[in-house]
Amino acid sequence: MDLFSASFDQHSVAPLAERMRPRTLDEYIGQSHILGRGKLLRRAIEADRVSSLILYGPPGTGKTSLAQVIAAKTTSRFIRINAVTSGVKDIREINSQATDDLHLYGKRTLVFCDEVHRFNKGQQDALLPAVENGTITFIGATTENPFFELNSALLSRSTLFRLELLIPSEIRLGLENALKNSERGLGQYLVEITPEAWEHWINYANGDLRRALNALELAVLTTLPENGTRYITLDIAEESIQQRAMRFDKTGDNHYDIISAFIKSMRGSDPDAALYWLAVLLESGEDPRFIIRRIIVHASEDVGLADPSVMLQAHAAANALEWLGLPEARIPIAQAVLAITTAPKSNSAAESIDRALTYVKQQPTGEVPSHLKDSSYPGASKLEHGKGYLYPHAYPNHWVEQTYLPKNVQGQTFYVSSEMGKERSKPKGS
Repeated sequence: MDLFSASFDQHSVAPLAERMRPRTLDEYIGQSHILGRGKLLRRAIEADRVSSLILYGPPGTGKTSLAQVIAAKTTSRFIRINAVTSGVKDIREINSQATDDLHLYGKRTLVFCDEVHRFNKGQQDALLPAVENGTITFIGATTENPFFELNSALLSRSTLFRLELLIPSEIRLGLENALKNSERGLGQYLVEITPEAWEHWINYANGDLRRALNALELAVLTTLPENGTRYITLDIAEESIQQRAMRFDKTGDNHYDIISAFIKSMRGSDPDAALYWLAVLLESGEDPRFIIRRIIVHASEDVGLADPSVMLQAHAAANALEWLGLPEARIPIAQAVLAITTAPKSNSAAESIDRALTYVKQQPTGEVPSHLKDSSYPGASKLEHGKGYLYPHAYPNHWVEQTYLPKNVQGQTFYVSSEMGKERSKPKGS
């Protein structure tokens, strides 16, 4: 049973994104990290040996489309269920029929469930025995973290594949394929699209091909032809996706100007400006991981030891982005930005390591003092390695004066503490 096929028989009803769903692996766009030539999942699909899977990723990245490709390739009976409307009774009936098909006819059953995170515990428990004994092969698709939403028993019996946001070139390829395809796409129309319109769609798709295809279809179908050609401008592209284009070129000067303004606003302790430039970056489709990298760097470069907890905030924001994705992760990202912006400032960490690196590059490397050398291996004592070392924990306040630098480096100062926040100088041993 192939419940996907109906969408292709109703060209006048199904939206472009539905009509353009891939039928084969060669038509599938993106996810080369799991579907590239020679990859495990691709080999399993081509050999019709797919085991139970959980497909996890943002909307529009091809989870349902991948299930469709598997459905077209498999010789198994294919059933699609709805996580909301399919109750425990329905699942048990599927399990019973699958058992009969396997034992009587040797035919396997593949069950696909979109939005599997909506499965309640009872539904998951009803499904589990058939998955466990191999009576059915289960494929679940979800935008939510499966480690939070699925019980460990079902998750442990499935292979988890994470789908990633499509990159700009993949979004453009999907749009171009739709424009060329006369059977399922918009190939029957003559369409010219300005570079600015292309850029707008690709930026605001944010890795979601379905969103871009919906915008393309709306733009083409609502634009009146001029001498037989439909001209799609930036204004039309903006209207089709219901979001204004922003002055943001990911490869041009404007991009680096905005990043620079964002960084300098954090360094300059202006929370309103930092939030404004963060919002510009997010709304312009900048890779949020790039933003997070800048936040982590400047948590250390501009705050550092004046408030070490800011680095924890930055890494927590990075973790939140991986677990939540956008738009939810915008909040912890903003929290990290505000933590950096409002914290006391110190650049001693950056200046100190740069001072040390400059010295090491320009001067001969000093020999490790004998009392600091490794004394743990046999024979080290004969070389007097470790002789004279003073163990700091054996002294008051866990500190004792001794030399740690090579002779030719003694007297050099690399770390100069600031008087800001928690970095205020303290006497040794206090």
